[in-house]
Amino acid sequence: MNKQELILLALDESPFLMLVQRALRAAGYDVAEARDRAALERILQESSPSLLLIGASLQGDSGLKLAAEQLGRFPTLPILLYVEKDSGETAKQVLAAGLSGYIFPPLRTEDIVTAVTRSLARARHLGDWVRREVKRTTSTLQKQVHELDAIFQNLGDGVIILNKNHRILLLNHTVQTLFGVDSKAVTGLPLDEAIPHPDLLSLLHHAATEEAKIHEIHFDDKRVFAARSTLIPEIGSAITLQDISHLKELERLKTDFVHTVSHDLRSPLTSVLGYAELVARTGPLNEHQTEFISRLQASVKQITTLVNDLLDIGRMEAGFDTRRETVHLETILARTLDMVNGQLRSRNLRINVEKDASLPALKANPLRLSQMLDNLIGNAVKYSGENGAIDIKIHAEDGLVIFSIKDSGPGILPADMPHIFEKFYRGANIPDGVSGSGLGLAIVKSIVDNHQGRIWVESTLGQGTTCFVVLPAEA
Repeated sequence: MNKQELILLALDESPFLMLVQRALRAAGYDVAEARDRAALERILQESSPSLLLIGASLQGDSGLKLAAEQLGRFPTLPILLYVEKDSGETAKQVLAAGLSGYIFPPLRTEDIVTAVTRSLARARHLGDWVRREVKRTTSTLQKQVHELDAIFQNLGDGVIILNKNHRILLLNHTVQTLFGVDSKAVTGLPLDEAIPHPDLLSLLHHAATEEAKIHEIHFDDKRVFAARSTLIPEIGSAITLQDISHLKELERLKTDFVHTVSHDLRSPLTSVLGYAELVARTGPLNEHQTEFISRLQASVKQITTLVNDLLDIGRMEAGFDTRRETVHLETILARTLDMVNGQLRSRNLRINVEKDASLPALKANPLRLSQMLDNLIGNAVKYSGENGAIDIKIHAEDGLVIFSIKDSGPGILPADMPHIFEKFYRGANIPDGVSGSGLGLAIVKSIVDNHQGRIWVESTLGQGTTCFVVLPAEA
């Protein structure tokens, strides 16, 4: 037994108090006394006793209540309650309060010492167990932290963790290598000060106002990374960077190939079409020859249109479409509807146009917007079939011009929806006899993207498809 252990007695003046003092001192314990609540709280705070022995009442205060309060402040303190009489209710109250136990008369000196010794031994055993568990848990947590740090640092993708004020909390080895910074030197600094890369700062600027969107980070060595900012609740945000240099190179090679092939096809196609027209001038043609020439011309024109579409996409993707002037979408729409009026009548299609009385102008390329409407309205006409209906709406909202067109066609299969803007992609449920190259919506999306707009499609099988285009109004 440690003879320096202090036992605090919170008992009213009584013969039992004197008995306890003599018994504990004789057993080698130090004893302190608290005669009221204030003294009890002061001594507990200053002396850190090994055990508290408290009476059922202390200067009119409930000993059980005082004991429960002290356990709230000192959860590991063993407390014994002294009561004048044992009862089943007392046992329940002591257990409910979380005390070490209780004692009651008749009591001999050895009974008091034994109760105190047992309570202290139990407290020491519990303390040892808690320390072992804390040590084990701490060791496990340290191991997990080490493993997570190893994973984080060795990720091939770059990761930057920011707090709510855009100060750096963590960044992995990939980011340090990319931007030539040291983790210890930049931790705690604002991102724009620690890594002043213009593309990264642009991502940070737009992350506050946009949903998660991929931005490209370009480096002087021609590498390109796709960066995305994601909010982390109660912490801040995470910026991830993925190397897409190889994908950009493949895209460039593909674009160059398509552009080169398309350009090289143009001249021979023009020659074929010219010679086909000259054949008719060489002399009279019979009915079959005339039909063959007509089919040849139609096929060449179809291929020429395809080549022109590919060249258009190539120009837009290469950033060559820079022409901008003030235009009104409703004016271009009116011209487009005039051009398809014959098709509408031949198919007996009803077309309904709803638009705001006054629409803001756009800063755009009028030829591209005309091409966009040609493709969208042309698709609606093709897929609506005969006796169908097409609904067109244009309205302005929050500095945006919103265009939508709904057809009465067969709709788009859910499996096809993610691919409808891909080049040469055509849905699996397209009706027989509906021709197309699969480039129409790809061209439309390129035009919309070039004008900093957004496009999406909603469709219900058997009920038709609605295409939405949102373009920024001229400032």
